[in-house]
Amino acid sequence: MALKQQIEETAAALKPQIKATPEIGIILGTGLGGLAKEIQADTVIPYEKIPHFVYSTVEGHAGKLHFGKLAGKQVMAMQGRFHYYEGYTMQQITYPVRVMRALGVKTLLVSNACGCVNPLYRAGDLMIIDDHINMLGDNPLIGPNHDDLGPRFPDMSEPYSKRLIGLAEKIAMSLGIKVQCGTFIAVQGPNLETRAEYRMMRLLGADVVGMSTVPEIIVANHAGLECFGMSIVTDEGFADCLKPASIPEIYKNAAEAEPKMTRIMKGLIGGM
Repeated sequence: MALKQQIEETAAALKPQIKATPEIGIILGTGLGGLAKEIQADTVIPYEKIPHFVYSTVEGHAGKLHFGKLAGKQVMAMQGRFHYYEGYTMQQITYPVRVMRALGVKTLLVSNACGCVNPLYRAGDLMIIDDHINMLGDNPLIGPNHDDLGPRFPDMSEPYSKRLIGLAEKIAMSLGIKVQCGTFIAVQGPNLETRAEYRMMRLLGADVVGMSTVPEIIVANHAGLECFGMSIVTDEGFADCLKPASIPEIYKNAAEAEPKMTRIMKGLIGGM
């Protein structure tokens, strides 16, 4: 089935279930589903009940689509995303972004958990993403282009909105929350990186590394959406003093930093 037809079928199935047109799309990453609790939800739909959606198989990803109000705006939020390492195609991973646009979304906010390679960062920090490096070895736009969904060669000179970055920085300052601002590098996973890989990433100009976000941002830019991204640093990838990764510690760091990210995201949505 053609991509456009699939999108139309999904949108047609969702529209009767929602009370208002969503303005803002939100993708909540590993351990960051708490923002969904802040939404005055009219409708919550499990992914398995949405035509052409795949399922989230990762701990910390609830696999639910929320529709409702947050900070006075109509939002559509994914509580849990899809990853390349789960075995999904780039088109499956980014399909929800296509559906968001079809339902009326104009702005996409994404969050993720990541490891830092910048020695000035520490676990528990928040980082606003101002650019990214795609090292996933794939791209969701490969294949025939659908001109009605976006241009064949979309510009990526400003993948993350400078306007929204500036607004988020002001909100963080007003709340007394420290934020970093830097470059996110995306890799396939699911293993964490070697010492040599962490060194390489730092040499390439990355500040943090993760296994998501970039495909969704590429498709959102292709679709003409204004984008904003924020990362929670959950572990440290310093090659010269690298310790074995603790997955429980990663989830703990995400949970402890999440309330600060939630406050910034709410302020950003309210200030748009």
